[in-house]
Amino acid sequence: MDITATLARHHATELRAEATAHRLAAGAAHRTELRTRLGQALIEVGSRLAAPRPAAAVA
Repeated sequence: MDITATLARHHATELRAEATAHRLAAGAAHRTELRTRLGQALIEVGSRLAAPRPAAAVA
């Protein structure tokens, strides 16, 4: 087998592996961002519910 063909095949395999790793990392980053935003929203809603309500004005 020709050495050039062997090197090209190995290089293509490495590029595919890098592309797969990048795709998986990008997907994980998106899920993490969504999870962070959801968590912040839940904390905000919880703090609003836990805050004492002002006394009703007596007229």
